Amino acid sequence: MSEKRRDNKNRVLRNGESQRSDGRYAYKYIDTDGKQQFVYSWKLEKTDRLPKGKRDDLSLREKEKQIQKDLEDMISTSGGDITVLALVEKYTSQRKGMRHSTKAGYKTVLNVLAKDDFGRRQIRDVRLSDAKEWLIRLQENGKGYSSIQTIRGVVRPAFQMAVDDDLIRRKSWIVSGISLKPVKSRKRSRLSVMRRGGCTMASCSWTRMEGRWLPCIGKSICSISGRSTTRSTKYRCRM
Repeated sequence: MSEKRRDNKNRVLRNGESQRSDGRYAYKYIDTDGKQQFVYSWKLEKTDRLPKGKRDDLSLREKEKQIQKDLEDMISTSGGDITVLALVEKYTSQRKGMRHSTKAGYKTVLNVLAKDDFGRRQIRDVRLSDAKEWLIRLQENGKGYSSIQTIRGVVRPAFQMAVDDDLIRRKSWIVSGISLKPVKSRKRSRLSVMRRGGCTMASCSWTRMEGRWLPCIGKSICSISGRSTTRSTKYRCRM
């Protein structure tokens, strides 16, 4: 009978487990595609002390439990390795017959992800707090509320596609459960509006005359040209 394998703390290692010469633990398994895969950790059990200078992570046996559950549920154990950017690229590439504005919106989202660390994260490692911090950071860096809504409107269905393809477990709540309030813009003072050539009256309108848009005092006489306006040429001021 062969001798049981043990780690450097004299603990018995299970089938598929091993310990490398640097002290790191490894677990070997066969995924749903019949391919051999490995996962690693500096800790065998959750209660083990993390070696100094090493990044904290799940213990090897915690990862083993996740892998076994994924295998039982036929979830791809390696599909979650793709990055958020790669996932969104795959999602947008499958969208056909879109309007030009929609394509432009997709391109903007991809550019944002390409420049952000969030886009390089593996999809299986993304948590609710990570997604919320990302959206808040975008807002703090000057992204408008509507832009953030557009980004969320692309990332959310991309993650849902990953769930439908059994790449990850249900995570559609990652972006759907996050709500950000639009940042209130500072109101312009009366003087600043007047300096821009506009009218501060509640009934202000813009009037098109002689091929130009001119500010009107809201009555029947244009404040610049002095000509009378007609109902069909008056538009409400958006200031």
